[in-house]
Amino acid sequence: MSPSRLELSAQLAFSDFTVNIDEVVSLSGITALFGASGSGKSTLLRILAGLERRAKGRVVFNDMVWADSGSGTFVPAHRRPVGLVFQDGRLFPHLTVDGNLNYALSRSPKDQRPIGFEQVVEALDLSTLLERKPAGLSGGERQRVALGRTVLTQPGLLLLDEPLSALDVRRKGELLPFIEKVPDVFGIPAIFVSHAVDEVARLADQAIILVDGQVALRGELPDIFQQLDMHGFTGNFEAGAVVEAKVTGHNTQYQLTNLDLGGRALQMPMVSSLKSGDQVRLRIRARDVSLALKKPSGVSIRNCLPAVVEEVRSEPDTAFAEVLVRVGEQGLRARITRQSGDELKLAPGLEVYALVKSVSFDRRVLISARA
Repeated sequence: MSPSRLELSAQLAFSDFTVNIDEVVSLSGITALFGASGSGKSTLLRILAGLERRAKGRVVFNDMVWADSGSGTFVPAHRRPVGLVFQDGRLFPHLTVDGNLNYALSRSPKDQRPIGFEQVVEALDLSTLLERKPAGLSGGERQRVALGRTVLTQPGLLLLDEPLSALDVRRKGELLPFIEKVPDVFGIPAIFVSHAVDEVARLADQAIILVDGQVALRGELPDIFQQLDMHGFTGNFEAGAVVEAKVTGHNTQYQLTNLDLGGRALQMPMVSSLKSGDQVRLRIRARDVSLALKKPSGVSIRNCLPAVVEEVRSEPDTAFAEVLVRVGEQGLRARITRQSGDELKLAPGLEVYALVKSVSFDRRVLISARA
């Protein structure tokens, strides 16, 4: 899928903050708009979708001018090739799943239908749901149908406005793989709005972090999660790093999956659906990483990774320090006490061992099989 180009310049004042964005973004795969409630994420989606006329500025998608306050140009929502999925799905309650999907297909341009009904049903595993009505579906099933219905409108850009926020952890884990595959299977770039770190770590190829209506940080994953100032957006409890590893096999006796992280062995609770050679993405929280100067023995922690200290950032007003270490070509973060950092004499260039508990991995939402 070749990247799409989005030019977004938008200014819109509210009583408590002002949206002020001026970005040119190359869209490929899933781009996350991440930030706390009230940071302007959903407002930006409304501007892109053509649901917010008050904004000043300019919106251009692949050389198509959707809005330009300087010239008075404004393309209404129904004429923009945009598909929007909301938190609640918004299915037609009187129609079956089949009816909802076919309604969307009938509304798409007849001469521009590269995505077919059967393709959507197969990719989103909807065949057993076709004769049911929305009231008889679980929350995750309704969102899968909403996703399929939106894809069948043949959009050039998919906008996902916190589609997982109303789901419990199990239903969220069931829906994540389907959202993840949409850009690759259907060739549609997606902008995914979320305030949940685990969702962004699982799905996003790049992230734009908003604070009070402005871009505070922007970058590719996992690079963006390795920055020590990320804890200002995620909070200390959720701060961590995203790494990618390769599955090397399973230890069925102890129900563990073996991974290769840049030549270093890593273990996690077994995910039987993964196969040798699969690439996976893991989020490792800084609070789940300890550091040692020597390789320990006689401890229960199985993951002991040779690493090199890259940066140490002390927090003088707290008991803690954040440490960025390099494991091969990838980074991990550790949150330790300042006293421990001083006693270990941690400094850039020092060789250490990063200790990660296998039980710290959440298999339901933080594992991502990649081609």
